[in-house]
Amino acid sequence: MSIEAKLAEISQQIAELTRQYHRPDHSVRLLAVSKTKPLQALEVAYQAGQRLFGENYVQEAVDKRQALAHLTDIEWHFIGPIQSNKSRLIAEHMDWVHTIDREKIARRLNEQRPENMSPLNVCIQVNISGEESKSGVSIEALKTLVALIQTLPNLRLRGLMAIPAPQESLEAQMKVYAPLHQAFLELAVTDSMIDTLSIGMSGDLPAAIASGSTMVRVGTAIFGARDYPAL
Repeated sequence: MSIEAKLAEISQQIAELTRQYHRPDHSVRLLAVSKTKPLQALEVAYQAGQRLFGENYVQEAVDKRQALAHLTDIEWHFIGPIQSNKSRLIAEHMDWVHTIDREKIARRLNEQRPENMSPLNVCIQVNISGEESKSGVSIEALKTLVALIQTLPNLRLRGLMAIPAPQESLEAQMKVYAPLHQAFLELAVTDSMIDTLSIGMSGDLPAAIASGSTMVRVGTAIFGARDYPAL
């Protein structure tokens, strides 16, 4: 199946789930996760109407943005872990960052965002499954990081992001998402700029959309299996 056909299929699935769970039409955006994929694949997706692309590796993301600079309406999202020594590249080249989970990184991105660029749209990554191997702030510590980011002029807090541990059922997935959805709703009441709940991948789209997701991250189902370089 072609990239165009896969995009159409995923978009249809999102639309159907949105209706099924009584969400407003077009309230869930599709972020195409394009890490390790060649420029040609991104260009095909772009021609099919896709505009949001997510990258996990900083240098790859920067190289792709520069190579596709003529496509001025692409929205570039960084969705990988942030190393301190790579924060300047992210601040200078990305439109969105989904993975802020500590004060140090928030401050560095704020300081390194060029003055001639609009504020960097950011989401706080929350560790909702309590996994030691996963990045993310705890729900309990969320308010402290929110308050800090809201004081940083070159960052614009847009919402929350999470990557939960795999669950065996729709009900279990929704149970894990419930505290995050509640935290998102509470934040949105206090800050009109908070409008993004970045949850949901190929394996849990129904649970994520039922739990208030406004942006789902899908890669393999669009572009095929990832092509990691040999070590």
